[in-house]
Amino acid sequence: MKFPKVIANAVVIFALLLLYLSAFTVYQTEQVIITQFGRPIGDPITEPGLHFRLPLIQRIIRVDKRYLAWDGPMVEMSTKDKTYVQVDTFARWRITDPMRYYLRLHDERSAQSRLEDILGSETRTAVARHELIEVVRIDKDRKPLQDEAVAAALSDTGALGMLRPIQYGRLEIEKGIFEAAAPKLSEFGIELLDIRFKRINYNPEVLERIYQRMISERLQIAQRFRSEGEGEAARIFGKKDRDINEIESTAYKRVQEIRGEADAKATEIYAKAYTQGPQAAEFYRFLKSLETYHKVIDEEATIVLSTNSDLFSLLKRIDPKARP
Repeated sequence: MKFPKVIANAVVIFALLLLYLSAFTVYQTEQVIITQFGRPIGDPITEPGLHFRLPLIQRIIRVDKRYLAWDGPMVEMSTKDKTYVQVDTFARWRITDPMRYYLRLHDERSAQSRLEDILGSETRTAVARHELIEVVRIDKDRKPLQDEAVAAALSDTGALGMLRPIQYGRLEIEKGIFEAAAPKLSEFGIELLDIRFKRINYNPEVLERIYQRMISERLQIAQRFRSEGEGEAARIFGKKDRDINEIESTAYKRVQEIRGEADAKATEIYAKAYTQGPQAAEFYRFLKSLETYHKVIDEEATIVLSTNSDLFSLLKRIDPKARP
């Protein structure tokens, strides 16, 4: 009785072990290929759930169903205008045909290597077909920001510091790389979702020349500002001198007019004084002489006069006995 029971238990345990070894779970983020002696059999399993296989004979290959990333290395390449730049790209991809993917590449490591070969080659080809400004500028319709003062200074001449119009732009170049690489990757069961330039740097040897050119352009702009400022300063100083000369000439003219009017008035007074009789004329001459003495003689003045001098004429008439 015990021996058949042991056999039954062993059979049950063996059956459970076979069931355990043959059952496997497919998750929502993956798809499974079943291989027998290294050869895939049947169609890939893409539906999630519990599935079965022949234990020990068949093995399962899990293939990721999610969006995967490819981050390319920084690669130095030349543009159409012979400017060497360092381009860093990245892409998004997924496996749409797991059977073809397994037969051609086997695993993700091989897929990453093939992506680097194809995307790197297409990137170098696209960059070599376009000039640097087209690779750097995002869109051909996008206008770069510019300082208002610099824009005003460059409004007359567009040859200095102004970027010429472009035909494509970086988005169009990325689109061209995508369209060229996608058919090549589809042969490996891979769908290319997107590719972008992550970073574009100048070659260190070129960077110094770029800086020197930028400095030269800014120095030319500064020199333009200086020359315009010097011209404006010369115009202002010239206008100032002209205004000063005009004011001085007007003032001189007015002074001469006032002096002429004063001389005419004085002459008129002289004439009236002399026409009013000898005594009035003598009295007028006496007053003018006193005014002259007041202007010429002060407490510290020392005057040497001739006896025939007009100023001495009144002094000669003073009677010394009339002094107090």
